[in-house]
Amino acid sequence: MKEQQVCIYDTTLRDGTQAEHINFSAEEKLRIALRLDEMGFHYIEGGWPGSNPKDARFFAMARSAAFRNARLTAFGSTCKPGASPGQCRNIRALLKAETPVVAVFGKSWDLHVTDILGTTRRENLALIGDTVAFLKAREKEVIFDAEHFFDGYRENAPYALATLKAAFAAGADRIVLCDTNGGTLPHDLTAAVAKAAQIVPPGRLGIHAHNDGGLAVANSIAAVQAGVTMVQGTVNGYGERCGNADLITVIANLQLKMNRRCIPEAALSQLTNLSYYVSEMANARPLPFRPFVGRSAFTHKGGVHVHAVAKNPQAYEHIAPERVGNRQRVVVSDLAGKSNIAFKAKQFGIDVGKNDALSKKIVREIKRLEDQGYQYDAAEGSLALLMKKITGVFAEPFTLECFNVTNGKTGNRPSLCQAMIKISVGSEVELTAAEGNGPVNALDHALRKALTKFYPQINEMHLVDFKVRIVEGSEGTAARVKVQLESRDPEGSWSTIGVSENIIEASWQALVDSIQYKLSKDNLNRNEGRQKAG
Repeated sequence: MKEQQVCIYDTTLRDGTQAEHINFSAEEKLRIALRLDEMGFHYIEGGWPGSNPKDARFFAMARSAAFRNARLTAFGSTCKPGASPGQCRNIRALLKAETPVVAVFGKSWDLHVTDILGTTRRENLALIGDTVAFLKAREKEVIFDAEHFFDGYRENAPYALATLKAAFAAGADRIVLCDTNGGTLPHDLTAAVAKAAQIVPPGRLGIHAHNDGGLAVANSIAAVQAGVTMVQGTVNGYGERCGNADLITVIANLQLKMNRRCIPEAALSQLTNLSYYVSEMANARPLPFRPFVGRSAFTHKGGVHVHAVAKNPQAYEHIAPERVGNRQRVVVSDLAGKSNIAFKAKQFGIDVGKNDALSKKIVREIKRLEDQGYQYDAAEGSLALLMKKITGVFAEPFTLECFNVTNGKTGNRPSLCQAMIKISVGSEVELTAAEGNGPVNALDHALRKALTKFYPQINEMHLVDFKVRIVEGSEGTAARVKVQLESRDPEGSWSTIGVSENIIEASWQALVDSIQYKLSKDNLNRNEGRQKAG
């Protein structure tokens, strides 16, 4: 089957920033734009230069940037009622951006024409046609976004189609059908696209879908099946309210499953990296369950699933994760079977061989501990230590003799915690104290201070996340709590867990596991190293 091309139009830098809590500086927008260009995206909508100084500054900066694949686009509205395009401040701002492409939206739902814009249907058609013609006369590639097209088509189909005619007759290069409220169902959408294609050639139609009904990706794919050749959306689906169509999911489905070429083949394996890159820029935590690129997208937990994918990954994976830059993961929990244990043991470098009794012992212990509130699928550092201890390949690198934590507060000043800790490493005993802005922070400082003398590589690691959760809340303040720590060193990150009725005890368990895991994975545990050598 001949491969067909679909143009990818990214609006992360404009529509994506309309999402709650998502914001980019002008410098961050430029870095993202260049990254999208490297990926082979066809259009990058940089923002609305007439709406704020930051977007105007972005376009000024972008003029000196070298875009090799993408056409930079400035976004705005048609001219206002009662004004000609040449007099409209927004239109002048679009021209001032000096982009090769401009995208203007106009009203396709007569409710918006009369109730929101406050003009007549006839004048709205004139505004669309005059604006497009004005911009085309200035040698711009013009994309017309038919805002609320599908709602307008449902309520007054002849008028919604008339707005497309006005833009197309005026010379618009592309007409984009917008599901602005995100409530259209795929079968209704394709019916409307078919009618639009009688006015505008399908090769010049685009789709812009929002996700209020959870169908933005499905609607985008349905539109392509109906003949549309441009898809607008955002990386990670960021956008107003429930977001826009997630371009990463759209691209992966179109290119891997429908033979519709969206980006260069080599760029597909960078989709996971792109998702994380934009999340980092947005200061938004990546969603683990995001299709194709999420951490959990190819993660297997149930014993039956793990047993199957060990034989053939296709049994429970719809594509090979490496095609989008992701990887297969197996986690262990109270749903684990021997297959999970064998997989994780191999990953951790533990030899359980064909010892069914040992594997069953590990499974029993995991299930017992998870019944108490431990969760090992989210704490692989603690899981590795548990398995090494059960199999006898791990010896404690240090022993706690005692610790004491005190918290003091004076007036309105912040609380200050002090921790005293006494440990032994072999025959040597170390007693140290440290301060911190909380009990866990103080314990962390004191433990590191005591151990650095013996294991200086501990200075490479640092704590990046700390979570506390009630395991079961019926006991009120006496309930059991679960503490999860995420730590990182130059080689990567790992999570550990502790559970207790005492939050400091739970934190201590997770903290000790974190340090022990670091020592174990770096082969710095003296006793373990000596045991292996022997």
